[in-house]
Amino acid sequence: MNEVRDARAAHDLIAQRASSVAAVFARLDMGLPLPLVASELARLGVPVFPCVPGGKRPIPQRGFHDATTDTERVAAWWRQRPDANLAIPTGAASGVVVVDVDVHGVNGYAALERASVSGLLSEPLAVVTTPTGGRHLYYPADVEGEQRSWQAGRVGIDFRGDGGYIIAPPSLRTLDGHRVPYHVETVADGPAGSLAAQRLRDFLDPRPIYAPVPAPSGGWPLDVARLASQVARRPEGERNLGLFKAACRMAEHGHSPHEALDALGPAAGQSGLGEREITRTVTSAYRHVSTYGPRRLAPVRGVDAGFARDERIVSVSASGRGL
Repeated sequence: MNEVRDARAAHDLIAQRASSVAAVFARLDMGLPLPLVASELARLGVPVFPCVPGGKRPIPQRGFHDATTDTERVAAWWRQRPDANLAIPTGAASGVVVVDVDVHGVNGYAALERASVSGLLSEPLAVVTTPTGGRHLYYPADVEGEQRSWQAGRVGIDFRGDGGYIIAPPSLRTLDGHRVPYHVETVADGPAGSLAAQRLRDFLDPRPIYAPVPAPSGGWPLDVARLASQVARRPEGERNLGLFKAACRMAEHGHSPHEALDALGPAAGQSGLGEREITRTVTSAYRHVSTYGPRRLAPVRGVDAGFARDERIVSVSASGRGL
């Protein structure tokens, strides 16, 4: 009974935060000053933090981790930096997730149209025009589970969920010497549906079908096919560590980093990791083995600590970037 009650309370809190964001955005046509908008969001339970004037870089040392609903602290931030931009952590923290439509290099509007026609995009909670001509589509966060941030750069669409943040209106960007605002285009009249973020990602950026890499003529000195299969099946939240451990095993058996990337890379790609993240993780694994030696030679505590340290290194991703 307590679990049901707690789940319901969490559901209501996330929904309330999403409604608060929409309510504040709906009032921005009244010309509310940005520091007041930040304070109002915080008062309504939506954590905020400042970014550098005209830009996206967080001012607090810990970035979005320092976001707060403490209205006194929020007021102090903007007293010190009255021109600071406003940022909101996305996901359950604020109750909103955001689909970012980019226009740099790849025009994301074509992919947005395809997703919309396919029924993957319901009416957003709010639509914000960005200073560069893109759009931010705000949706209520999924109350049933975590929605991590991801990028589908080849089609010009990014997603900001748990572990990310967004620059919110009425912030300004400095472009070619001009200060251009984030502008609220629409706000939904009633409740908005949640977004199936993983389905959207799979539609926009399908993962390759994993096929085990053929063994070299001399054969693998360990069961690499089994390692790769385990990497491919790792769920979100465990993908980096799974690849890291598999790469460590290959390093311990004398394989080169290139061989590890060839054998494990396609499997890691199917699990959802990007190319740069895969390379960074394998490199970290080989550095770990070079430092601590093979698992059978290193103290258990030392190996575990090493895994923890390297996992923190390799798990750094887009979650620290704002849009």
